[in-house]
Amino acid sequence: MSSNVTAQNPEGLDPVLSEPVGHGNSVAAWTAVGIMLVGMLVGCIAFALHAAVVVYIGIAIIVIGLIAGGVMRQAGFGVGGHRSNGNGH
Repeated sequence: MSSNVTAQNPEGLDPVLSEPVGHGNSVAAWTAVGIMLVGMLVGCIAFALHAAVVVYIGIAIIVIGLIAGGVMRQAGFGVGGHRSNGNGH
């Protein structure tokens, strides 16, 4: 039995959400998520080691990731930006 969740129509739209497939898949998004993952890793390891100052450094890295993603989106590296390839993949 097949599920229509993964099926796509010829226009490339998700039949469940009626949105283009691949939304949010951009250089800006991947950069923001990558930086935030590093921040989470630093914070979680520091939390396990009871190093409060380093936990706050991890939180700061997460905030830097959010800012970096926003700046890159404004610079045109987000979905539909003038520096992105424009296909959302």
